[in-house]
Amino acid sequence: MPEIIAVSKTFSLSDILPVINHGQIHFGENKVQEAMDKWKSLKNDFQHIKLHMLGKLQTNKVKYVIQLFDYLHSLDNIKLAEKISIEQKKKNKKLKIFIQVNIGNEEQKNGIEISQIENFYEKCINDLELNIVGLMCLPPNNEKSSLYFSKMNELKKKLNLSELSMGMSKDYIEAIKNNSTFLRIGSKIFGKRN
Repeated sequence: MPEIIAVSKTFSLSDILPVINHGQIHFGENKVQEAMDKWKSLKNDFQHIKLHMLGKLQTNKVKYVIQLFDYLHSLDNIKLAEKISIEQKKKNKKLKIFIQVNIGNEEQKNGIEISQIENFYEKCINDLELNIVGLMCLPPNNEKSSLYFSKMNELKKKLNLSELSMGMSKDYIEAIKNNSTFLRIGSKIFGKRN
């Protein structure tokens, strides 16, 4: 069974606490500052919680992410990979990292292109000693997610990785069928965002 990440971005502690008390372990945030404001004390109180950074990460925020988060789902360029490598050595803590794949080859989306993924992965693990656990994608909005999820599953096998971060509130069933191991669910847990 895949793990469910409760995507708690924009939701307050009063929304999050009942979900923690219900036994949820994995939570996802998109913005570093918001996550720090909310989770710094919460993670002291609930040390079993695993926090996932889902959003685009700027290199100047890497040090904060390594302190607070357990997983990063959005590694999408070599400069960021190099910065993470440096900061992890300083903090003596390794994140579990997903490489973001631009699975639909969309200009407006971040991520590593499929043709570059093997080289990028090799560099991350061999040169930068990153703990790459899997791949993440955001499929194109108006197309069938299942086509892209099955491509991701093939890529995962090719690289011999164990994790796949794919599937959200609208397409998680398709993601499960294609062996996703982490589902990023927000509105189905917390309700609609303002």
